[in-house]
Amino acid sequence: MADAPDKGRVDKWLWHARFFKTRSLATKQVTGGHVRLNGSRISKASVTVTAGDTLTFAQARRIRVIQIAAIGTRRGPAPEAQALYLDLTPPEEKPEPTAQIERKGRPTKKDRRTARILRGSYLD
Repeated sequence: MADAPDKGRVDKWLWHARFFKTRSLATKQVTGGHVRLNGSRISKASVTVTAGDTLTFAQARRIRVIQIAAIGTRRGPAPEAQALYLDLTPPEEKPEPTAQIERKGRPTKKDRRTARILRGSYLD
């Protein structure tokens, strides 16, 4: 990336770094006010970002905190996209595995009734 630009649009950068599948999805996220640039909410997709800026946005039920390392010129393969940023997001805590019920054959009527009550779909 010797001839990489030193600044670029935030929506293009999010698309180049492969955080969103299409540029229009990145634009919708930004214009919806769901992206923060250095702690300030932005609502225009044309906002300029540079190396060293920090972006905060929601993605797949997680809050991502990303520091921009470089501005890309194209949407290349994943290893090239991962070189564009540093992920500052704390690691996700995995929930404790729940106890598995050992099943033998079809559930009984009592098992089905209990499952409906637990799901909250049982009508009184």
